[in-house]
Amino acid sequence: MVNHRENLEKVRPVHLKSLAKVIRSKNAGPCLLTLDLMLTDKAAFVYVIERIATLRRMVAERYHRSENEVAVHPFAPALAVKITLPRDVISGDIGDRDIYGAQQHAPLLDIEL
Repeated sequence: MVNHRENLEKVRPVHLKSLAKVIRSKNAGPCLLTLDLMLTDKAAFVYVIERIATLRRMVAERYHRSENEVAVHPFAPALAVKITLPRDVISGDIGDRDIYGAQQHAPLLDIEL
């Protein structure tokens, strides 16, 4: 049996997009954005959770927020991580170019953990 955890630990840093089978964004109400990471397996989930502080810091940097504004919630039963942060523009307000928040996940794709 292949130990994926050992394989993940040998390859550092690892792109988030290679650990996740789904990376998406959507609104969490008109003022918040939620970013969902659905990881490939338990080893990938553990790998990300062990680096959760780094993930929070990198998300804050890429979305120009303080770390205090970035909430990171692991959800083990689904091997998923939900990240919530304030939107730059309220959904539907003047200047909003993505009313559903569905195109906001791109900055996550090149994060390395």
